[in-house]
Amino acid sequence: MLINRESDYALRILRSLSDGEKHAVRDLCQKEDIPQQFCYKILKKLSDAGYVSSSRGVGGGCTLTADLKKVTLLTLMGALDSDRFINACLKPGFVCEWKDKNCNVCTYHSYLAKVQRNIDKELSSHSLYDMINK
Repeated sequence: MLINRESDYALRILRSLSDGEKHAVRDLCQKEDIPQQFCYKILKKLSDAGYVSSSRGVGGGCTLTADLKKVTLLTLMGALDSDRFINACLKPGFVCEWKDKNCNVCTYHSYLAKVQRNIDKELSSHSLYDMINK
């Protein structure tokens, strides 16, 4: 699945933070219906990618640091290490036993690679800003 639960929660978090305000994690979880344990994990990844800034303690919270006009679904999924491939054989480093056994070009792989390129093109053509503000 391309948009998994983690990707969905990340989109919800970014949507809430797009108002430019600082938000407590507890408030984000309540507003966006995200379990708190997932929220912390996703915020760590979003912070590592430079999308958000977060601080703990009194006066802490999360703020958006990225320009969502420059963040696409594809780059967000990359930041989350989401499995965006439609088949395992498209992942870098995948070893195809069938291809090795039959010493052939796999037309199945070639077809799926074309489909994957089209999906990637579509995912990279939508900014998160456009998704949130339309």
